[in-house]
Amino acid sequence: MKAYSSILEIRDLCVRTGEKVLLNHLNLAIPAGEVHALLGQNGSGKTSLMMTVMGFSGYEVTHGEILFKGQDITEMDVCERARLGIAIAQQRPPTISGVTLRRILTYALRNTQNPEKKLAELAKTARMEPFLDRSINDGLSGGEIKRAELLQLLAMSPAFSMMDEPDSGVDIEALALVGTLINKLFSPDEKREAKRKKAGLIITHSGNILKYLSIDKAHVMHGGSIGCSGNPAIMLDQIGRYGYEECVRCMGMRCN
Repeated sequence: MKAYSSILEIRDLCVRTGEKVLLNHLNLAIPAGEVHALLGQNGSGKTSLMMTVMGFSGYEVTHGEILFKGQDITEMDVCERARLGIAIAQQRPPTISGVTLRRILTYALRNTQNPEKKLAELAKTARMEPFLDRSINDGLSGGEIKRAELLQLLAMSPAFSMMDEPDSGVDIEALALVGTLINKLFSPDEKREAKRKKAGLIITHSGNILKYLSIDKAHVMHGGSIGCSGNPAIMLDQIGRYGYEECVRCMGMRCN
């Protein structure tokens, strides 16, 4: 495999479902060890980008390519991409009857030293002990579902994690805990020689979760492509002051 500087690189990507264009000549590079935020109005293409990177069916790549660790994964299926170290936390994951949270965590931790102890530690950190023997997401609140998703990511410890609206449906008190779990997910693995933190992409409409995280760069999506990128704090402040409408207007002026 060739050397790479960006763990994820998307080049001139066009995606559609049926006749509907979802992504339009989109370019994005996330360097190894960096966590980026993807902002934008509802319907701008944020979730479509995440689902395309993960390889979900129904998202047809008509142009461009997706590179992960320097390898072209554009034609790979979901399982192949997951084995390479890509994982997601969905905004509205399904309930999986008959499969308990404990069972899937046990499987994810099967190759770790003392997996039962590790499972107990992670569940305590996420405050999910009462839900370990319940079917995945069965009867959970919005905040509990977010914590369950993050708990699974922590158990898997992927090289690259994507999160779709981790602050959606989460109250202010629970948001701090969600932020703590995300920071833990991206922190360096102390058992490895390389102390570089893991990389990821966090999709958010409100930007509330970014107040609890250390983000390296932010991007704003509009019309299926990325219109601007920059300092997360500055961009979030401008969006908070003037809204996405002004951001879209500014991007339009730059394109003309």
